[in-house]
Amino acid sequence: MTAEQERAAVQALRRFERRCYVVAVTDAVLARVRRPFAIEPIRTLDAVHLATAELLAETPALTTIVTRDGRVRENAEALGYSVA
Repeated sequence: MTAEQERAAVQALRRFERRCYVVAVTDAVLARVRRPFAIEPIRTLDAVHLATAELLAETPALTTIVTRDGRVRENAEALGYSVA
């Protein structure tokens, strides 16, 4: 990667970062992670992501979970989310 490509990549990442909303892993998220999900086993980080989505209190019908992971997909669908 050239220095110019590196600068362009860093700029693209900074633009992307400005569009992101970072959510803290709270005690409430961890408490939800400890409860079973519809499709087990689920990996810890996947459970954190799904628990966070649940605790954002958005209506599942208005939220789309984007994933390539089958277990995340199945669990998200079981929770009522659309999946892309």
